[in-house]
Amino acid sequence: MPSHPHVAIVGASGAVGQEMLVCLEERQFPLSQLTLLASARSAGQRVTFRGEEITIQELTEDSFTDIDIALFSAGGGISEKFGPIAAAAGAVVIDNSSAFRMDPEVPLVVPEINPEAAKNHPRNIIANPNCSTIITLMGLAPLHRHFGLTGIIASTYQAVSGSGAQGIIELDQQIGAITRGETIEKNVYPHQIAHNVIPHVDVFQETGYTKEEQKMLYEGRKILGLPELKVTCTCVRVPVMRSHSISATAIFEKAPSVAAARQAFENAPGIKLVDDPEKALYPVPLDTTGKDDCLIGRIREDQVLPNALTVWIVGDQVRKGAALNAVQIAEIL
Repeated sequence: MPSHPHVAIVGASGAVGQEMLVCLEERQFPLSQLTLLASARSAGQRVTFRGEEITIQELTEDSFTDIDIALFSAGGGISEKFGPIAAAAGAVVIDNSSAFRMDPEVPLVVPEINPEAAKNHPRNIIANPNCSTIITLMGLAPLHRHFGLTGIIASTYQAVSGSGAQGIIELDQQIGAITRGETIEKNVYPHQIAHNVIPHVDVFQETGYTKEEQKMLYEGRKILGLPELKVTCTCVRVPVMRSHSISATAIFEKAPSVAAARQAFENAPGIKLVDDPEKALYPVPLDTTGKDDCLIGRIREDQVLPNALTVWIVGDQVRKGAALNAVQIAEIL
């Protein structure tokens, strides 16, 4: 890998693609050239990067000549088709979709947790985990290192931007319609999301869990190297614009304590302790939006399960849950 690689962003016109641009610029990523790729509909749009305008090009099978790193954020179908093409052309693909996450030859990487995994990528593809999985494990990995994680009971509170721009638009329109006394329209979600919560993210499986809920189980096992990790999760869509929140009860091999947990977070990269309930200090979505760090608070010993702590974790799912994590992987390369 050259010290100043030629980087491409696939899906450069989307929300995560745009956030990747921001992260590359803010972190002064040492690239030699930047190529922006998207669908024919977006081709021709101009984007400013480091004071210069770059024209978005149409994504084709010939787009990856001389590309060193390709950041993919255009959906699973695009990744499945063009990811192997980019990898065969010599680029290392960092993919934000679920297309390759469970492939045994594709590392699944959170740089603060398992950075060494990014260095072994025999298919020239590295996968970005699911956003809720990243945010949850950012909070639990420091505890795992101290106490030995064996199980997770989690509920997620997921912002509408997790559904893309249309989720934001639908929430906005429904709030406006309520204010004006007009009829509510539902297109993105099966129920009204304004003034409501919906315990339904992704499609339901035969088990009764959704695919989103199962991701925390399978991806958590792979990232932490814990094939026997037990996870039960309920994912809920909430009327919040951006940043996901997770309530997690973590079960450990060793008896944890709140004091030791606090100490574990003191030097943990990418995670910040916000935990003074008497002063109403705890993580909330607005405090993480547009920020790199995930926040953790409400740390307390669980009153039902032995060797367990219950915590509250919040992070920007567009940034650390997607774009920033991908750029951090590129920095490892």
